[in-house]
Amino acid sequence: MDRRAFLGTLTGGLLATPLAARGQQSKVPRIGALYIGTADAESFKKELREGLRKLGYVDGRNIGFEFRSAEEKLDRLPELAAELVRLKVDVIVALYVPCALAAKHATRDIPIVIIAGDPVETGIVPSLARPGGNITGVSLMAAAFHGKSVELFRDMLPSMRRVGVLGQATNPVFAKAMLDEVQRAGKPAGIEVQPVVMIRGYDELENAFTTMVRARVDALVVQGSLSTKPVTDMAIKYRLPAASTAHAFADIGGVMSFGADGPATFRHGAEFVHRILRGRRPEDMPIEQPTKYELVINLKTAKALGLAIPPSLLLRADQVIE
Repeated sequence: MDRRAFLGTLTGGLLATPLAARGQQSKVPRIGALYIGTADAESFKKELREGLRKLGYVDGRNIGFEFRSAEEKLDRLPELAAELVRLKVDVIVALYVPCALAAKHATRDIPIVIIAGDPVETGIVPSLARPGGNITGVSLMAAAFHGKSVELFRDMLPSMRRVGVLGQATNPVFAKAMLDEVQRAGKPAGIEVQPVVMIRGYDELENAFTTMVRARVDALVVQGSLSTKPVTDMAIKYRLPAASTAHAFADIGGVMSFGADGPATFRHGAEFVHRILRGRRPEDMPIEQPTKYELVINLKTAKALGLAIPPSLLLRADQVIE
């Protein structure tokens, strides 16, 4: 081979490799995020992005996002999950049980990272240690935390004898797990758990709260997927101390929240996305549990309801909103 031909061959080879590599690298992974649209939606979006940014992913440069909110209408979730599948996203991040179930039913191929309460009890996975299939992520242990709300209410309101429960009829699997934990927490203290009102939409809120008032409940435990302003506004209107598991519930006017640290948990979910993008298979990654929990008390709401929060409980709080 003469010198010119050799240089041509060499140059062609050198150019071909980077071009091929560039072609492979040009595909920016896309993350589909599915959420209900409750009060912590903005925190979820922010912390998921931030968690991935700290792992080296910059939105619009080497990663993209497809955010889909059900806008508090759970019946929209199946279609939104199917839309993410049609878009062929690389990973789906599903926040809370309804989203996790919708994503599970939509695909067996795309990896799914869940951030959801009690994934075994709600049928999302068969085991935390061996989730199998295409699902991994973080268990929020939310049902147990709803039970803990009853214990905290007992410390807040020593004279409490009856607690009501407000749940979502369109999320019956988790609602049952939650109710079991609330009843388990109330029984040793002699606290009656009644009434239990399940709603399908916000147009049923007024009737739900008038039912609670007629039953003379002392406090109300609210299912986490109902952590919305209409619920906390109604609780204040009817002067009912209400608690739930999402930090955002206290931020928007609930008297109290106790559960996994939301922002930290959302960033924890980002770590699973990172591992998958680097080639790990969901079935090889056990579902993990939160390492940080927080008690938030909204003292401003408590004062509006005429409640005197014991100083001992305020000292236990991770955050007091004044």
